[in-house]
Amino acid sequence: MTHEVYFETDQFEVPPTEHNRLLLFLSEIEGMDVSKVAIYGFTDDRGSDDYNLKLSQDRANSIKTIFSNNEFDESIITNVDGKGEVLLKLVKEDDISKIRGLNRKVEIVVSPFDPPRPKKTAEELADKKQEVREILNEELKAGDKFRLDNILFKTGYSKLLPESKETLEELGEALLNRKDIYFTIQGHVCCTQNSRDAIDRKTKKRNLSLARAKFIYDYLVKKGVDPRRMKYVGMRRKFPLGGDPKLDRRVEILVTYVGSSDN
Repeated sequence: MTHEVYFETDQFEVPPTEHNRLLLFLSEIEGMDVSKVAIYGFTDDRGSDDYNLKLSQDRANSIKTIFSNNEFDESIITNVDGKGEVLLKLVKEDDISKIRGLNRKVEIVVSPFDPPRPKKTAEELADKKQEVREILNEELKAGDKFRLDNILFKTGYSKLLPESKETLEELGEALLNRKDIYFTIQGHVCCTQNSRDAIDRKTKKRNLSLARAKFIYDYLVKKGVDPRRMKYVGMRRKFPLGGDPKLDRRVEILVTYVGSSDN
């Protein structure tokens, strides 16, 4: 699959309409098992060779940044290269201004695994669900932390993946039974640069890890868990797990106090 992003003359910031088109493209490829992504920047024929090489590289870098801000796994981006100018004669069009407009671009090339790699089986997912009940039946103390392995979020959103909803329901039931636990819900994001938070595509704010933690908090409040027992925080991308990027789109529970079950 390929996608092209077009730029204004001498600019490397992505125009709003092109940014929206790029987000739609990201939504299309998020469900694919992607092997690698290549990003190539280009300019029109005006400007010196050095200027055009730098501008084309800046354009490619700006696209990579958008990928990162929207939780795309950078490890499979194999190329981020500025290619300089595209010659006029390479495009079939009589209007020179239109040709130059078509050449001020970044080309994104997405290569999926073929055939796709096997997904986790229902039995494997069931094993993950069992862990939540087991952990909450154990003797816990302040400082204990556990990861909710099967509570995973849609890329760029605080919306849960469908397979995670049953686990969230089980978590709510378990926390209603364990009234002695006080805890902090910690939200995390994937793949951003320099431990930054990711952008919430719904609100356009750079606070996605906080939004994910609040989503769980709000659910548990509606479920009947006493809000005095819990708080929520966004951890940005301070603690990546490595491996499958979707595991970083997660929440963790940090036990802050264990008191009497009668409290």
